[in-house]
Amino acid sequence: MNAVPSPALGRLSRRSLLAAALVAAPATLAAPALTTPAHASARRAPTATRPLLLGTYTSAEGGGTGIGTAAYDTATGAITPGPVITGVENPSYLALHPSGGTVYAVAEQDAGAVTAVALAPDGTYEVLGTRPTGGSGPTHLSVHPSGRWLLSANYTSGSVAVHPIAQDGSLGERTDLVTHSSPPPGPGQNGPHAHQIVTSPDGGHVLAVDLGTDTVYTYRLDESAGTLTEVSRAALAPGSGPRHLTFHPGGRSAYLACELDNTTVVCAYDPEPGTLTPGAGQSTGSETGYPAQLVVTGDGSYAYLANRGPNSLTRYAVEDGGAALRLLDTVSAGGDWPRQLALSPDGSLLFAANQRSSTVTAFRVGSDGALTPAGEPLPAPVAVCVLPLP
Repeated sequence: MNAVPSPALGRLSRRSLLAAALVAAPATLAAPALTTPAHASARRAPTATRPLLLGTYTSAEGGGTGIGTAAYDTATGAITPGPVITGVENPSYLALHPSGGTVYAVAEQDAGAVTAVALAPDGTYEVLGTRPTGGSGPTHLSVHPSGRWLLSANYTSGSVAVHPIAQDGSLGERTDLVTHSSPPPGPGQNGPHAHQIVTSPDGGHVLAVDLGTDTVYTYRLDESAGTLTEVSRAALAPGSGPRHLTFHPGGRSAYLACELDNTTVVCAYDPEPGTLTPGAGQSTGSETGYPAQLVVTGDGSYAYLANRGPNSLTRYAVEDGGAALRLLDTVSAGGDWPRQLALSPDGSLLFAANQRSSTVTAFRVGSDGALTPAGEPLPAPVAVCVLPLP
């Protein structure tokens, strides 16, 4: 795979190139504000369009050349393409700092890395630097709610890493790396495969989902030292392949997309000890498939699952205060291999990144949670992540 570029190389030319491209682009393609200090909030005037960032594989055939940008119409869902943030290799997953001034990207490649990119209101950007994750093939990252720590999951090597975040949004040297050395790999697996790392809604624990060991690990993060201490494990059905965990807004329930046995699992969560208790796997609405990710509406009423293979989006009603999911229906994702989903900040639209068709599709979310296609699919090279910005 391609090597991670030096973040300082060509920095001025990148900023100038993107600024020039935005002259002819809608003003709404401008990224979130970067102020002084870097993570101070900035007010924006109301607008009918909002920005999107798009993740891709730069090393794949027909892939992108960095982090894509676009803008979507909040009323119609129509998406307009914008310029590319270059100088970022294989940004297959993206996460925004809580203040909106910096976006972080994994570099999903043998020498795994994470990159910080500062975003400015005029559409310019600055690659702040790249740090190694200490593992290979990182597929997910998230920012701790404190805004001081970046968490990443190395899929190929089965480990999770922690990096400090400086005041300007840049990343420091890694403070911890934990490899999932037990339990033994599940059926058909050759080792651990950490696929996701996320903080619980109360901020008290960090949970890592490992597809290779069929386990969700719960850690406590030392917010002074940036180190992880394991406190519990949740065992999933052997061979289920848990991939992505999504919490209900109430914080007492979570939902797992299990890639290998094509199920969704409702889990109870106890915030005090950080214990996750999985229930039985339930239907995704398709007899075959490879579930990728669940998202939950802000009011906690509905959940949606992206299922690759059948290329469908499943709608669940959330019941019993988040402790149960009831399958309602499935609709076409409008593209091939829906890898990732995201709701717009106001919850009115759902976006799907379709890897094999190289498209991003949008859906209106009805008052009953029903999904209706909105606008035309956006061509996006090997689209594997879509991140709507506030």
